Amino acid sequence: MTKRALSRRAGAFLLVAPLFLFIALFFVWPLVSVMKQSVSDTAVLHILPRTAEAIGAWDGTSEPSPELQQALIDDLRAATGDQAAVGDMVRRLNSAQSGFRTLMSKTIRAAAETGEGPVDLLALDARWAQPPFWTAIAEALSPITDRYLLAAVDLTRDASGAIVSQPPDAAINQAIFTRTLWISALVTFFCLAVGYPYALLIAATSGWQRQVLLAAVLLPLWTSLLVRTAAWFMLLQDRGLINELLLTLNFINEPLALIFNRTGVVIAMTHVQLPLMVLPIYSVLLTIPKNLMPAAASLGAHPLRAFTRVLLPLSLRGILSGSLLVFMSALGYYITPALIGGAGDQMISYFIAFYATNTANWGMASALGLVLLVITILLYAVYERLSGGRERSA
Repeated sequence: MTKRALSRRAGAFLLVAPLFLFIALFFVWPLVSVMKQSVSDTAVLHILPRTAEAIGAWDGTSEPSPELQQALIDDLRAATGDQAAVGDMVRRLNSAQSGFRTLMSKTIRAAAETGEGPVDLLALDARWAQPPFWTAIAEALSPITDRYLLAAVDLTRDASGAIVSQPPDAAINQAIFTRTLWISALVTFFCLAVGYPYALLIAATSGWQRQVLLAAVLLPLWTSLLVRTAAWFMLLQDRGLINELLLTLNFINEPLALIFNRTGVVIAMTHVQLPLMVLPIYSVLLTIPKNLMPAAASLGAHPLRAFTRVLLPLSLRGILSGSLLVFMSALGYYITPALIGGAGDQMISYFIAFYATNTANWGMASALGLVLLVITILLYAVYERLSGGRERSA
C-alpha cells in the first residue's frame, strides 16, 4: 500500500473518529453500565469482606462458628463510618430475609458498645442461630446476581434455587409493563387516526397552504416537552379551557374528568407524538404518483375501493414507520404520565426513576431499563423483518 493511500485512509479515519467517540461515550458506555449494574450486587460484599472469607467453611445447616461470628462483628465495626453503605447492605439482606433490619440494627449497636471485645451473636439474638439468616448472607455475598432481572419480570428463586413466580402481593412489574404497552398502543392508534388524514391533507395541498399545515406539525417539536405537557395540564383541568368551552356551549352539565386519569394521558401523549406519525406518512405519500387515484376512478373504482386497493397499500411503509416511531417513543415516556396521569396510569419509566432516585436501588432500576431495552429491540427487529419482506416481494 502506497504512502498516499495510507494518508487517505488516516484522513478518513480522523473524519469519522469524533462520531465513533460520541457513540462510544453516549451510547455504548451507558448501555454497558446499565447491563453491568443490572447483574451487579456488591452492597453486602463491600461491607462484609471478612465474613465472605469465613463463611466458606460453614456447612449451611449448623450454627455459625465463633470465627464466623467474629468475622461478622469485625466487618460491622469497620463499617461504622459508612452509614450509607451499611444502609444499602441492610436493605439488601432484608429484601432476601425478613427481619434483618431489626437484627442488624441490634447487632451493630452491640458491636459498637463492646469496643474490641467479642460478641456472642447467639446469645444476643436467637435469630443468629437460624440457618436462613446466614444463608441469606452467603447468597448476597456473590458480586453477580440475577435477582434484579428476575424481579423485573416478577420471578424469583425459591429455597432450592429454582426460578418461580413471585407472590401475588409482590408481583407488580408484569402489570406495569402491560400497562405501558397498552398506553403506547392507544397513543399509536390515535396518532394514526389523526395523523394519516392530516398527512393526506398536506400531500394534497401545495404552496403556502402546505407550508402552513407543515408548520402546524413542526412547531410543537421546537417547544419543550415539559412546556407542552404543562399546557395540557392547564387545558384539561376541571375549569380548564376545554371544560369551560363545553359548559358554555351546553354540551355538558358538569366538568369532564380529563386529568389525573388515562384519558388525559392519552390526549396529551397523542398531541406530543403526532409529528412522529405525520412526517413519515407524508414523506411516503409524496412519492406516490398523483394520477393513480384518478386512474382508478376512471376504471370504475369507487373512491373508497380505490383508497383501500391503491393508496393505502402504497402508503403502508409510512404507516408502519410512523407507528413504530410513536410506539417505541411512547414506551419510555415519563413526564407526561407523571404530571397528567393518576397512580394507575404511571408507565415503566416512572418506576425506573423511583428506584433510581427514591430508593437508590440502582440494580432494580437498571434491570427494568434493560427489559425495556430488550422489548424495544425486539419491536425494531420485527419491523426490520416486515420491511425486508415487503422489499423482497416488491
